[in-house]
Amino acid sequence: MSRWTQALSLSGLGFLLALAGCSKPEHDVEERYFLVCSNAKIPYWQAAQAGLHRAASQLKVRAEMIGPDTYDPKAQQQEFRNALRHKPTGILISPADAELLKADIDGVIGQGIPVITMDSDSPTSQRLLYIGTNNYQAGVMGGKKLVEHLQGKGNVIVFTMPGQSNLRERLNGYQAVLAEHPKIKIVEIVDIKGDPGIAFDKTMDVVEHQLDKIDAFVCLEANAGKDVAEVLNRKGIKNKVIVAMDTDEPTLKWVQQGLIAATIAQKPFTMAYYGLKMLDDLYHHKLPSLTRNWAQDPFSLLPTIVDTGAAVVDRSNVGDFIKAQGTNAAEPPKS
Repeated sequence: MSRWTQALSLSGLGFLLALAGCSKPEHDVEERYFLVCSNAKIPYWQAAQAGLHRAASQLKVRAEMIGPDTYDPKAQQQEFRNALRHKPTGILISPADAELLKADIDGVIGQGIPVITMDSDSPTSQRLLYIGTNNYQAGVMGGKKLVEHLQGKGNVIVFTMPGQSNLRERLNGYQAVLAEHPKIKIVEIVDIKGDPGIAFDKTMDVVEHQLDKIDAFVCLEANAGKDVAEVLNRKGIKNKVIVAMDTDEPTLKWVQQGLIAATIAQKPFTMAYYGLKMLDDLYHHKLPSLTRNWAQDPFSLLPTIVDTGAAVVDRSNVGDFIKAQGTNAAEPPKS
């Protein structure tokens, strides 16, 4: 059994059952929680914000998502620090740069404020736990679809942001799959630096100068896939493979039309929803210590990792995902 499965099935499951089974605590009017993200305007984080607000409505607490509108690790760090001025009860954060945020996270933990990472981890920090996708497994899922569509051989360009730990883990998953298929080669890894325009321009360059040398494009974050698809569509190119990430409307449209072979769906709504509920539980049922190494404690009161799951979306099931998103978008928050 992997460490991920152990974390979720043992400690994580027990923690979530405890959340479900406890009687509803009285909430303090001073309770205030923050989710600190990066690239706040993209659909992925709007879904997370909806999950945050759903949980806040149910718990009757204040919760706010903050963060820069673009990929900017230093601006995110400043937003994290700004949150401290409001005396937060707890903080969720998706570190754009794990090492940059490590000292800040440790400092907040030292002040007695619980911090949970979501979507992207800072594993060497003192954060209490990580909730989100098993990113290595997401890479494995994508790698298997890539192999299937390339039929065992081809050259691949990868679009990513190496500074983010979640994207590194996804790449590791792809590489593990491709290690068993030596005729498929990653010939270039492109750092898009949070700017999908870089993926657009690189794809345009490939179309104009390297079209016969590149067979597939792998996009490890949410923005690049639709821009790659847009370029190939404009140029009328149908014989290239794109494996994308996440399920915003344009990405699903390209999957439905067959230009994106597959995308890997995450659950940002679920991450934020349960992340806030965990922080609230930690406020009402305080740990003996926030700085204890709970990850190595055999009687830990916390899971180390809670895997919210991922799924492959392709033409066989994309209609179901589009329908589900439409239903949930129309559903008002429940209190």
